[in-house]
Amino acid sequence: MTITFCRVRPASEVTELSAVTRRREGTTTLEMIGVRGDDRAAALAGGILPVETAGTDGSPAAWVVAPEQAVRLAELGVAGWRITVLDEGARSVVLDGVARSRAAYLRTGRSTVAAAASLAALPGVETSVSVFVDSVEDAVRAVEEGASDLLLRDWGVERIGELRDALGALIERPAFPIDLDLDAVRRELSEDLFTTWLNQIDGRGAVRPRYAWAPGKDEKVPLPVRRFSAQWADATWVGAAGPEGLVGAGELRPILERSLEGNRPTRDELELLFHARGAQVDAVGYTADTLRQGAAGDTVTYVVNRNINYTNLCYFRCGFCAFSKGPRSLNLRGEPYSMTVEQIVHLAESATARGATEVTLQGGIHPDYTGDFYVAVVEAIKERLPDIHIHGFTPLEVWQGAETLGADLRDYLERLRHAGLGTLPGTAAEILDDRVRAHLCPDKITTAEWAEVMLTAHEVGLRATATVMFGHIDGPASWADHYEVVREIQRRTGGFTEFVPLPFVHMGSPIWLRGRARPGPTWDEVVLIHAVARIAFDGLIPNIQASWVKLGLDGVGRLLNAGANDLGGTLMGEIITRAAGASHGEEMTAAQFEAAIREAGRTPAQRTTLYEVVERT
Repeated sequence: MTITFCRVRPASEVTELSAVTRRREGTTTLEMIGVRGDDRAAALAGGILPVETAGTDGSPAAWVVAPEQAVRLAELGVAGWRITVLDEGARSVVLDGVARSRAAYLRTGRSTVAAAASLAALPGVETSVSVFVDSVEDAVRAVEEGASDLLLRDWGVERIGELRDALGALIERPAFPIDLDLDAVRRELSEDLFTTWLNQIDGRGAVRPRYAWAPGKDEKVPLPVRRFSAQWADATWVGAAGPEGLVGAGELRPILERSLEGNRPTRDELELLFHARGAQVDAVGYTADTLRQGAAGDTVTYVVNRNINYTNLCYFRCGFCAFSKGPRSLNLRGEPYSMTVEQIVHLAESATARGATEVTLQGGIHPDYTGDFYVAVVEAIKERLPDIHIHGFTPLEVWQGAETLGADLRDYLERLRHAGLGTLPGTAAEILDDRVRAHLCPDKITTAEWAEVMLTAHEVGLRATATVMFGHIDGPASWADHYEVVREIQRRTGGFTEFVPLPFVHMGSPIWLRGRARPGPTWDEVVLIHAVARIAFDGLIPNIQASWVKLGLDGVGRLLNAGANDLGGTLMGEIITRAAGASHGEEMTAAQFEAAIREAGRTPAQRTTLYEVVERT
């Protein structure tokens, strides 16, 4: 059984400074009498969710109330996951309050845990018994008697580590339960509460670790020396080696064992793997590394290439994009620009002079572009540089290009191929789950349209990469959906050369700046996305790439032990990730790649876009 805990403090009044201090100490939740006005604003400004303890008024994140008040909240339309019922009064009264409000928690005292647990076990009741504990011994006893949620006041990192070691599976929650439906929370909470909650949580709605690192930040990656998971910060966890093999896999072990035997997980099993925490992350990483060894050996590849982002003008309004400039985003960094075809060709020539075998063409969807522009660019580059590989145009650009000409998609892709296009990048995929896309990129092509472009491209002889951008308003269910879409395409065509996870860089992203997304993935989520990719695509897609632009060389170096076998391109002139606030460089040299690969104990190899080894002269 998984035990949750919440780091909570009572407060009579709050200032922003006190809230910031409590948050820095680890508190996520403040319980107050009368959550309104300045106290509420100060708590939220400090990153803490305020909870009301004395009635049904106000606009807190959640309530801890008597049974009768819980029923009243339910009558007012408050969702049960925001309600905790106090175990006070006759059992019949408490039962009525819990059942009618569908409260997430029943808060009891340490001496009455067993009685509360018997009530929570009744048919028709879905609640967790919650109790304050002052010591590890108190916690163990409470769990043995039926508690499944622990309230911690003034517990430090090391003591929480002792609690984890004593109880096993342990997950920190905010003021709400974990695994809530994001759309339900978005509908229920006010914008300021929703923003504070998003900044506290990971993809499952559990409290994210408190390190400062995020993809793209100039911060040290939280890399434990002898394990994959950075879920915990206590000395025992950080200093110890992860469990060997599948020892820590728990209920995931059968899935991982079947994977090692060559049986890919189902879509639902992928979702379970994405729920891995702590030692389970280590087991998933071990499995991915074993499969990587069988598929790719010790060779780690990279390509010498240049990104040419020919315009940052775009009439689409993707919430995550800090690169594009349009009527609604002119206040973002950088000035709008649009290159001429000759300027694009010149950049391709300079890249070739520096040893590039590939140019990658991507840009905003300029309102004046038609499909003829993309064809003209390819033809001009190929006329001057017949041997260069052109890796260009996202499915969105292809779709828009065909649409502007009134052309059949297949005919347009054939035209691009005859002009000299070599392969398609798999970006514009973001998350292939339309429930997420409705909020992340509502006017972009749908999952089905992205798939249509890729299937058709593969059928006309254009291979492609596949990507996922994760860590914003997504989670295990949408990740599993995305992987299943990619697998279905690959089963039909075999056209994907590689899978490329792209962590969300949040700092300059409009959707995060507006308070509508999480601040990027956690490190454990980064590990899982790459490791589960290796497991999910075993025997289907041989290459899993790690993005140095998002994670730096330290980060991608560790992922070489979690399923990745490719570091992507040198990316002369990469600017899209920098626009989102990333601190990592715009370019990597082949020598830097090779040094990092050797430091990881692997053998470097320069490749072409299609994964042919480039022989050195």
